[in-house]
Amino acid sequence: MEKEIYRRAPADAHPPNLSPEYKSTVGRAPRQPAIVLPHTLSEITGPLLESERLDALENDLTRQRSGEPLGERIIVHGRVLDQDGKAVPKAIVEIWQCNAAGRYHHPGDQHDAPLDPNFYGGGRVRADEDGRYQFITIKPGAYPWKNHHNAWRPAHIHFSLFGPAFATRLITQMYFPNDPLLGYDPIYNSVPEGARKRLQASFDMDSTRPEWALAYKFDIVLRGRNATPMEG
Repeated sequence: MEKEIYRRAPADAHPPNLSPEYKSTVGRAPRQPAIVLPHTLSEITGPLLESERLDALENDLTRQRSGEPLGERIIVHGRVLDQDGKAVPKAIVEIWQCNAAGRYHHPGDQHDAPLDPNFYGGGRVRADEDGRYQFITIKPGAYPWKNHHNAWRPAHIHFSLFGPAFATRLITQMYFPNDPLLGYDPIYNSVPEGARKRLQASFDMDSTRPEWALAYKFDIVLRGRNATPMEG
């Protein structure tokens, strides 16, 4: 069972390290095949995150500052699942994103768009026993990224998942359904074509709260033929 939990996932659903249309990969992709090292006991057993304390408001990005942020409030929820559709309980799910104007609260982001003093763009939550998680946040805006002429990143939210140990981390991105910028985005299109739609959340009317917020569902599958594509 332990070998199953920590087995390296096949790469056929995940983007390659070198994707020439995504220009920064050209300079950072390895030139030689990776040397796969076996996981050691210290890697898969510690430091453990099972006792990590999360604050009550860490999953509500609209209530972390002194006022409400600007933009469209949304609910993002889903489940963390294994390749058989079974829940992966207690995983720590974290997100980070830009604000409604398309700017990150980070000194490295010099996009000519306003910062929102009431939106820092980061949150965490622990999945429950059924693998369920939920965030309240603001729908992020598109932003330019200078990869090519007139390059704009589609609205997206970065996801990071931690298993029981610090080394068990996976990173991916969630996009919004039918965004017209998806067809132009080299990051999204570096994912094998058959797996791309797994990165799009689905609009969820049943979880939408009347007169308050639209809801989007994004299940994260860790492995197998329906695995969510992950960044290398």
